[in-house]
Amino acid sequence: MKKSITKSDLTKKLAQKSNITYVKADLIVNSICQKMTESLLQGRRIEIRGFGSFIIKHYKAYQGRNPRTGELIQIAEKKLPFFKVGKELRNKLNTD
Repeated sequence: MKKSITKSDLTKKLAQKSNITYVKADLIVNSICQKMTESLLQGRRIEIRGFGSFIIKHYKAYQGRNPRTGELIQIAEKKLPFFKVGKELRNKLNTD
């Protein structure tokens, strides 16, 4: 299994590739993540051409079951972030 990439890994790569300090790269990565979070909280869609898009999906309330007891429980409505891969990235992943 391949190791996942972390925000710290992205920061290190950015610092190396851009020949800037780790502190500056960390500020850039954190700013991007913060702006993306703010946009999603405002209900706005984020599109990164060639990579994909992020949206918020709304799920209505429904009845579920407690898996341990089988008791019926009410699941509250919720919003969750959803990523849809872009065509260019999907094609890159599926070419061997």
